[in-house]
Amino acid sequence: MTGNFELFDYVIFICYAILILGVGLWVSRDKKGHQKNAEDYFLASKSLPWWAIGASLIAANISAEQFIGMSGSGYALGLAIASYEWMGALTLIIVGKYFLPIFIEKGLYTIPEFVEKRFSTNLKTILAVFWIGLYVFVNLASVLYLGSLALETIMGIPLIYGIVGLALFAAAYSLYGGLSAVAWTDVIQVVFLILGGLVTTYLALDTVSGGEGLMAGFKTIYETAPDRFAMILDESNPEYKNLPGIGVLVGGLWVANLYYFGFNQYIIQRTLAAKSLKESQNGILFAGFLKLILPAIVVIPGIAAYVIVNDPSLLSSLGEVGMKNLPSTEQADKAYPWLLQLLPTGMKGLAFAALTAAIVSSLASMLNSTSTIFTMDIYKQYFNGNATDKKMVSVGRISAAVALIIASVTAPLLGGIDQAFQFIQEYTGIVSPGILAVFLLGLFWKKTTNKGAIVGALASIPIALYFKVAPKGWSTSPFFIDVPWMDQMGYTCVLTMLVIAAVSLSQNKGANDEKGIDLSNKMFRTTPLFNIGAFAIMLVLAALYAVFWK
Repeated sequence: MTGNFELFDYVIFICYAILILGVGLWVSRDKKGHQKNAEDYFLASKSLPWWAIGASLIAANISAEQFIGMSGSGYALGLAIASYEWMGALTLIIVGKYFLPIFIEKGLYTIPEFVEKRFSTNLKTILAVFWIGLYVFVNLASVLYLGSLALETIMGIPLIYGIVGLALFAAAYSLYGGLSAVAWTDVIQVVFLILGGLVTTYLALDTVSGGEGLMAGFKTIYETAPDRFAMILDESNPEYKNLPGIGVLVGGLWVANLYYFGFNQYIIQRTLAAKSLKESQNGILFAGFLKLILPAIVVIPGIAAYVIVNDPSLLSSLGEVGMKNLPSTEQADKAYPWLLQLLPTGMKGLAFAALTAAIVSSLASMLNSTSTIFTMDIYKQYFNGNATDKKMVSVGRISAAVALIIASVTAPLLGGIDQAFQFIQEYTGIVSPGILAVFLLGLFWKKTTNKGAIVGALASIPIALYFKVAPKGWSTSPFFIDVPWMDQMGYTCVLTMLVIAAVSLSQNKGANDEKGIDLSNKMFRTTPLFNIGAFAIMLVLAALYAVFWK
């Protein structure tokens, strides 16, 4: 069969697909005597428990970008890329303690809606249009491209057919059921995602050790490629430009993570759908613990693939199959799909279901969030302020379908990008520092004005481009500095905050803005369970960085 799939592999994969579609359509059904309204469709009736929130958040977060892109970065540069996951766990704690109480107290549907309440409708519209464009042309398109690249490598499915297939699979239940269908199927998707990912990791490490098992395999790759286990890279490392040493811990990665987990609609939306603030915070905590184990699923396989490919005896033991679609440092994103084709019958179907679960769950989340922003912040604001719930649900479904079609057309244009995870982070980083600056000051500095926020958001783009697009050879001139892009994000965010502060102070002469948020210590109190869990996560992170520092 194509891609060395056997009948049992297809059976496992088909059962997974039927299960997801069945559950998605079942939870999407209209209850007897109840017409689905906007809160049902966009916020799952505000009924999600903590475990569903945490599972859904991780399913939305982990996609082809991680399985394919982060494994590729693991192959090319090693464990240092895991900082995105481990620092993400710490970021989730901050979001749960300091951001969610404000968002939930204001009863938000969308992140742009907060901008309107704190600043103005004009700024809300600017950011809403930006997010829709980012989701369609970067997030959705990249997930479709990387997912179909995996299908092509593993099963020989042409790229365009893979894109269409994944798009239809995600649309089949998410367009009809909304966030409720997405969130509840995500609980199942996470089980497949983690179980299948761990199976791939185990078998990759078992192959490295010559059948000696998991721990022997980990010891082998640690001893064979010690350079791949440095969490903090020094300037001599060729990948320093992507992960600039200590700057990862104290610089621009905070910008990327706080923006992504705190102000990204398709991540934060499921926390807004919680039964209560306590449930939402417990869900965030659960997701934080899951983030700690994700590098074992998405990074370690890439390092194992690097060791196998560079050991002639190991490679020859894999036979003819092992020589197909070999990854290289220049084509690092082939590492994970290459590993999947080496798995035994049955396990291959399970691992492929895990990869598909990651892709489809993220697609479904992005589609739902795109339609939520368009419907609530564009359509209702400018086209039909008196739209009924039925009409808004209908518009949500149509806008999601249009977004999916546009992303499917765009996806093939991303061909040829290596280490796609790094590429996506780098170019999203042009705009995310400015948005983060607007939100941080809007949340926690009552003197921030609407004019200051707009000027800062617009100024952040040329500031970011100043660091990024200095003419070749000009980086040594006194007018330009040459720094890694992650550091550029940190500098851009700080400079944007200074611009916002300067404009705000000149405008209101030091007085508080009338829309400034009143904060109190009581608002940020968390339960003993949350506090203990947060402390445990910080202890684990300290231990991990102590062990793998250099």
